[in-house]
Amino acid sequence: MKPIVPPPERPSGRGLLRSERGNVAVVFALAMPLVAGGAAFGVESSYWYFKDIELQGAADAAAYAAAIQRRTGSQAQAVAAVALREATANGFDPALGTIQVNAPPQSGPNAGADAVEVLLTERQNRFFTALFGNETVTARARSVAVFQSASNACVLALDRSASRSAQFSGSSSLTLQGCSVMANSVAPDAVVMQGSATAETTCLISVGGAQTTSGLTLTECAAPVTQAPPVADPYGELPEPTASGSCLSDNGSSLAPGRYCNGMSLSGNVTLQPGTYVVSGGNFRVNSNAVVTGDGVTIHLTGTARTRFNGNATVQLSAPTSGTYSGVLFFGDRDSTGDRNVFNGTASSRLTGAIYFPSQAVEYQGNFSGVNGCTQIVANTVEWTGNATFNVDCTGQGMQTLPAMQLVKLAE
Repeated sequence: MKPIVPPPERPSGRGLLRSERGNVAVVFALAMPLVAGGAAFGVESSYWYFKDIELQGAADAAAYAAAIQRRTGSQAQAVAAVALREATANGFDPALGTIQVNAPPQSGPNAGADAVEVLLTERQNRFFTALFGNETVTARARSVAVFQSASNACVLALDRSASRSAQFSGSSSLTLQGCSVMANSVAPDAVVMQGSATAETTCLISVGGAQTTSGLTLTECAAPVTQAPPVADPYGELPEPTASGSCLSDNGSSLAPGRYCNGMSLSGNVTLQPGTYVVSGGNFRVNSNAVVTGDGVTIHLTGTARTRFNGNATVQLSAPTSGTYSGVLFFGDRDSTGDRNVFNGTASSRLTGAIYFPSQAVEYQGNFSGVNGCTQIVANTVEWTGNATFNVDCTGQGMQTLPAMQLVKLAE
């Protein structure tokens, strides 16, 4: 007889359960890296997305601030410094990335326009995803801010607190064609018009207040603009001329550019040759009945040197139309304060260019202006008692426009 073989034992329910659990544990163990990697990638993707948004916000803030700086005439270095400061304040880490500032933009619909382009890159940290790759993750952001002039100035008083920082008095008559009067002072009487003075201008703009008479005519603004934001010194980045060579004498009918260490006192008929004149040790004085002419000149007054024009003198001077001091006729020492610079002359006098005395007062008593009205006055304070007509469009004379009120907006 054949032996009887019992059937194989079937696993009990508990044994079967243990077997299935073992299989699940193995599968789960094998899948864990994928699950963890997926979760890590999701978390880090969200983090990178947040950092992209933050970087774009930093680029927008940097471009906006840089455009405000650029509209004042600041040079590339100052604009870039402002952009870096604002980008850093809004989350950008210079140690992890780069910043590039282009004014004007180098690409896009605003290339070459009055605008500033900011390009940011920032390296993003890897955490869990470093297990799956070590490639660098870089966030990028670009922003462009444009600035459009709402008004330009022909007369700009820079003092931030002075009473009567821009004053028009007596029987003076001023006509500003296409440009404004701007005062940076916060004083309630930052701009004052009194007596029988008259002025016609596009706008009268003050950081503080304004006190005017019926002699004021505004061609674009319904009323004086007060509590306006201040504007920066449009020539604040321009380096002061440096003196070199031996001291020259002011005797003669034709004078060369260079150092004049005992001032310049001009009488008779005198021609100034093109170039830069550095005057110290005395005033730049034009005496009675003198006739002083010169094209392409910049006159830099240092130390206590000031200008003194006699009312009977005829002065016809014009600034360079190119080069470092393009459009700048008079340049006052930034470190010398006090006293005043007096400009007077006959109706045939012409001062073509910017009269720039950032730390000193200017008294404009003359009944004259530049060729085609191309004169600008940028001074610590301005007192006007003369008659003149100024014109905003003087780029043909090498002069830049002076922003008095501009609109800045993000465009890209």
